[in-house]
Amino acid sequence: MAQVPLPSDPSALLSFGRLELVARQLVEGLMMGRHRSPFKGSSVEFVEHREYYPGDDMRHIDWRAYGKTGHYYIKEFEDETNLRAYLMLDASGSMAYEGKSARKYDYARLLTGALTWLLLSQRDSVGLFTFDNQIRGQLKPSSSRDTYRRIIQVLEETTPGEDTGLASVADEILPTLRRRSMVILISDCFDTVERLDSVLQRLRHARHEIVVFRIAAPEEIEFPFDRPTQFRNLEVADHRLLVDPARLRKEYLRQYHEFSEGLEKVCGDLAVDYRVVLTSDPVQDVLGTWLAERMAMSGPRR
Repeated sequence: MAQVPLPSDPSALLSFGRLELVARQLVEGLMMGRHRSPFKGSSVEFVEHREYYPGDDMRHIDWRAYGKTGHYYIKEFEDETNLRAYLMLDASGSMAYEGKSARKYDYARLLTGALTWLLLSQRDSVGLFTFDNQIRGQLKPSSSRDTYRRIIQVLEETTPGEDTGLASVADEILPTLRRRSMVILISDCFDTVERLDSVLQRLRHARHEIVVFRIAAPEEIEFPFDRPTQFRNLEVADHRLLVDPARLRKEYLRQYHEFSEGLEKVCGDLAVDYRVVLTSDPVQDVLGTWLAERMAMSGPRR
């Protein structure tokens, strides 16, 4: 059966069908004709120590263990065949914003579903965290096809909630990441640059690969309002403010661009794959560009 073409407009795409089917079809359309995975797992993983025997490669001697015990021990490793990825989806109140294009959370949810199917299609293990100022949902990494259904169920049952608390959430998540992994953060990143820097530094210190898809509405970047407008704080109940956008616009844009440039610099300094995604951008284009760049970086397989 021929695949029905999906609309490129995010708002139309989100109403095209069930999240499970749309996310899957998005990926299958992108991966058609591609035979090489755009992802690479780490080559080896430490398993255990054993005593040294003559003829063993001395490069694998654990000199720290020798210093403590006076005996030679060899580090044993095993090959890793798959990547382990954790998707971190921001479900804080600010993700409920909806301008003329798709709601930020709905767009992020579709992107998360598509990334899940993409990774599982490459036989990689995928786990999920949803969060606001605490962990809202958690699924351990797995490569089984049932993982897709379970992740989609969490995405469909979760709605934007409280204020953002990525730094405190990271304190809970980091100890659970027991192996070098890919961590994909899908968020509007509404926090201070300093706190975001701290989170990303800790992830990098643990040798995880980090990808940030920063979700933004066009109105947040352009601030096109020109008449008295009532703004509602999506993370504080019943907090509304009537303002004159013309008086606010210059200062808002200055602070917004200052924040954006600061976060981009932090990600650049830490070698984080950082991408700003507008809710008006076709999801197919966002994924297609990312995949093409990853495959170009990985080079041809020998």
